[in-house]
Amino acid sequence: MCIRDREYIEKLNKYFVENKPYLNPELNLPQLATDTGISSHYLSQVINEYYKMNFFDYINQQRVEVVKTRIIDLQYKNYSILGIAFESGFNSKSAFNQVFKKFTGLTPSEYKKIHTV
Repeated sequence: MCIRDREYIEKLNKYFVENKPYLNPELNLPQLATDTGISSHYLSQVINEYYKMNFFDYINQQRVEVVKTRIIDLQYKNYSILGIAFESGFNSKSAFNQVFKKFTGLTPSEYKKIHTV
């Protein structure tokens, strides 16, 4: 990986930590490119090469991590799993369930049952 790629990965990671753009259900590659100042083409290429996934999988993986944290967080105990999913950037129940299982190997309900007391 070249120095420029590393700089863009660092810039992207910093932007994600500070701004959490994946919580926006309308987020798309052109918008993220504009927000980070990285061209859409290059941003896509860096995500593909560094994370070994496409833009949508990268964003959805971030969202799944948020859901996993919130499912077991007592602050969200009165939220339904679907409510947590929508608060975490998903905008469709079927897409959420499919993506969650893809990244965890479990349904959201199975994950919650295993990870809550």
